[in-house]
Amino acid sequence: MGFPGTWMTESESVVYRVVPKCACSTIGQVMYYSDHGTFFDGDIHDATSGIHKWALEDSQSLIEENVTKHQSYAFTCVRNPYTRILSSFFDKICGIQRNGKRYRGNLVPLLIQKYGIQVEGDFDQVASFRRFLLFARDTIRWRRPMEPDIHWSAMSGHISTYIVNGGRYDNIFHTETFNEGMQSVLDAIEKKHEVDLGAMPRFNESEGHGPKRAHPVEDYFDDLSKHLVYEIYKRDFNLFKYDFENPGNKLPKGEIDLDEVHAKLGE
Repeated sequence: MGFPGTWMTESESVVYRVVPKCACSTIGQVMYYSDHGTFFDGDIHDATSGIHKWALEDSQSLIEENVTKHQSYAFTCVRNPYTRILSSFFDKICGIQRNGKRYRGNLVPLLIQKYGIQVEGDFDQVASFRRFLLFARDTIRWRRPMEPDIHWSAMSGHISTYIVNGGRYDNIFHTETFNEGMQSVLDAIEKKHEVDLGAMPRFNESEGHGPKRAHPVEDYFDDLSKHLVYEIYKRDFNLFKYDFENPGNKLPKGEIDLDEVHAKLGE
C-alpha cells in the first residue's frame, strides 16, 4: 500500500499527509517555499519537481524510508465536515475545473439523471446540495453508483492509511485555525527559508471554479442532512472534535488527542 497522498520537502525537513479540501494547496506551497525561498509557479498539485510526492515514482523509496523510521516531523490538517462537503459540492460538482471541463467527465450528467441535481443558472443550491449528499452517502456506504471520491470520503480514512502502514503524526491541526497550526509545524522544523504566514497569499486551488455559496452553512443542512453527514463522518466529528449538533459552528470544540487518533485509526 505504501503512503498514498504523502508529500515531503526535498530537504526532508517535514512530511505531510494530504487531506483533500483541507488547505492542501496552501500547505504544499508553504513546504515548497521553506525549501526554495519562492512559491511554485502554478498549482502545487501539478508540481513534479522541487517536492517529493508518493505519486512520483522516484520519491517513493525516500518517503517510505523516512516515514517508517520517523526521521522527520510529520503532520496533517483537518476541516469541519459540514464545510468540507459543501466545498466539495461547489467546487467539484457545480464548478468548471482547471482543464475547462466538468469534474470527472460524466459525473455531473450522472447526478442530474439519477439524483435530479441542478448546477446550471439560478438553481436551488440547497435542494441540489441535499441531493448530492444522498449521492455522496451512497458512494461511501455502498460504493455505488461509483467508488467514493477522495474529495468527499472521510478525513479519517485518508489519515488512517499513513498510520496503518507504519507512520506516526507529530501534529494534526484544524484548518479553521490555520495560521496557528501551520506556525506550530514551522516552529518544529529546520527550514532553509522562513515563511511569513501572515503575509503570504492563500493558494485556494478551487476558488472561482463554481458559484458562490448563497446561504449560511447551516441553511444547507436540515435534520435529514445532518443525519446523513453524521452517518458518513461520525469518526471525523469525534476524533477531530467538531460540533455535529450545530452546522453553523465551524470551529472545533477541543484539541485533537494524537494518541486517540493513532489508537483508533491504527486498528
